Amino acid sequence: MLAPISSSPNTPVLPTYQQVLVAADASDHSNYGVSEAIAVANLWQATITGAHVYAAKLHDARFRQMEGGLPPQYQEEAELEKQRNIHDDLITKGLSVITDSYLDQAEESCRDNNLNYVRRSLEGKNYKQMVDEANAGKYDLLVLGAQGLGAVPGGRLGTVCQRVCRRTQIDTLVIKDLQKPISQGPIVVAVDGSSKSYGGLLSALSLAKQWQLCVHVVSAYDPYYHYVAFNRIANVLSDEAGKVFRFKEQEQLHEDIIDAGLAKIYQGHLDVCESLAAELNTTISTQLLDGKPHEVISKVVKEMQPSLLVMGKLGIHADDDLDIGGNAENLLHDVDCSVLLSNREYTPATEILAETTTTWSNQANARMQRIPSFAQGMARTAILRYAQQQGHTVITASIVDEATAGLCPAHVGQSQQDNAKAGDMAPTWSQAAQTLLDSITDSNVKENCQRRAEKKARQDHSASVELVHVQAFVEAPAETPTDTSSTIPWDSAALALLERVPDGSIRDMASNAVQTIALKNQATQITSALVKDTLNTFQQGSEQVDETLAWSDDARAGIAKAPPMVRGMLTQEIEAYATQQGQQKVTAATVQAVKQRWQDSGYFHQGDNDARSAAMAAPKLETPSLKAVYWPADAAARLAKVPAGFMREACKQRVEKAAIEAARDIDLNFVEQCLQQAKQESMGSSARAKCPLGHSDNSLQQG
Repeated sequence: MLAPISSSPNTPVLPTYQQVLVAADASDHSNYGVSEAIAVANLWQATITGAHVYAAKLHDARFRQMEGGLPPQYQEEAELEKQRNIHDDLITKGLSVITDSYLDQAEESCRDNNLNYVRRSLEGKNYKQMVDEANAGKYDLLVLGAQGLGAVPGGRLGTVCQRVCRRTQIDTLVIKDLQKPISQGPIVVAVDGSSKSYGGLLSALSLAKQWQLCVHVVSAYDPYYHYVAFNRIANVLSDEAGKVFRFKEQEQLHEDIIDAGLAKIYQGHLDVCESLAAELNTTISTQLLDGKPHEVISKVVKEMQPSLLVMGKLGIHADDDLDIGGNAENLLHDVDCSVLLSNREYTPATEILAETTTTWSNQANARMQRIPSFAQGMARTAILRYAQQQGHTVITASIVDEATAGLCPAHVGQSQQDNAKAGDMAPTWSQAAQTLLDSITDSNVKENCQRRAEKKARQDHSASVELVHVQAFVEAPAETPTDTSSTIPWDSAALALLERVPDGSIRDMASNAVQTIALKNQATQITSALVKDTLNTFQQGSEQVDETLAWSDDARAGIAKAPPMVRGMLTQEIEAYATQQGQQKVTAATVQAVKQRWQDSGYFHQGDNDARSAAMAAPKLETPSLKAVYWPADAAARLAKVPAGFMREACKQRVEKAAIEAARDIDLNFVEQCLQQAKQESMGSSARAKCPLGHSDNSLQQG
């Protein structure tokens, strides 16, 4: 594990990385991770260890679970043992060959860069084995890709990466951007006063010095949270409870501390960073941010487009049981650049001196109890810094008052009076600000943003809430695209569900509903879950509908073939049409007229202004066919190896049809199975694989 860089008041030392562990699985992120690990290792001629985890025992267990489904001729003990031996041999040798191939790639790259290389072939659960290896005490940096071989479009962070990052005890570099090398810069560092954030700063400064990069340090605090919380509390407290809680006094005390105090404390963290940089003969730029930390830091990253974000894995408020901080976890998922989670610790010399050379009087400790518990830790740091600046070694009550007065420069009593008057008056909103706020559909989020915008307006001493106050917390809604003709790819399981809906207008209606919802939610792929939800909505709506008019037998026969999930909806819309026409009875002619109207207009619901009709507009969207099936990149690349023309198209249709019938997604393994089966059929039944499950090749590739 990493030891603290320094615990003495001496000049800080820039850290290095001497032992780098890199996770290898031949995925795009992994391959790029190897190149980044080499770039870091080249700075200090570090040793690189390539590690791959395979799961032979898992494959063996799965095969034994499937033995009960073997055909009768394979249930004989002799034949069963033979199949077990074949499978075990394939798995043992195959996974070993694959692992060696993965590690060979990394070794070749290290050899080209004259770097020492060590191979680690690990068997077991992927994340657990990687964590155990990283925490073995031999390494000071782990490099792994944000996604592996299971990467999907729109994915940001794989489950293995998430699990490993939570559990590692060394610096962890997560590779996310495959286009921008870390050495290109700049580097953004987030600090919050924790020892891990300062350790991350020193790591960033060390990398920046080697690569001649700019370092931008940010520190974020949230002065809006307690304003929102107190307004929520005010809605539930009775008058009597409010008196006991002393609501107004509590609210103003929090405002006095938060408005000025937190800004001073977090600016102090940035001052410490500048002091450290100066001691190391380098320069940094700093920025104090107000707002929800992970949100405002994410905005800075989006604007600056850095190659690397560095932050402590745990923050200033972490407890002993926490595995990763909330802001670290959110930023790890949200940002597009690579991320270095710092487990390295450093405590600045000024704060060590303040803690070790300063004592507190009983009266000073009693005075500290008046500060809200959530702010006591930060206030203590600020008071220690103030005492050291003034040359005090004993902190008294008067020093606490002086230091907190510096944090809250306005006289508390006057501040309370002014804020109380302002708080009793409902703030006015400009039209532009209100319009942007009204664009939020979630009532809880809307109220949260409303309170934060009001708080920001008060900080700016503005008589009204303006657009700029809302924009700090709400992004302007994107314009609704007018062209909805582009189709979203359907996964095979989703298409299989749609195929069960009777062909014709009913299937078109269901398809349009699903695609409309997907477009509205900006989905990149239509899944079986979305189709199920849509069809269930149809089902629930139909079950609540009863006939209100008389129906002829031939009219009922006209919708008898419709599935139950839409029959009630059809009944309702046909009766609505009949009522509009002044008919007392639904006839076959009525049903036919409504069907014709649907076909001509493309609208299912009868009301011309019915919003549901626009959502079901058939001409805008095309019912998916096989061409809409989603192919991942590796599967498409395998298909491209088939000779172009009739043969490739025939193979493509075969794979897609088989995937839909099996209600499963297309992946590289499935494509290989289909192509192998086609080859076997063309050669005759005698060439079929010995393993009746066709499991061995698939297992090897999945390993």
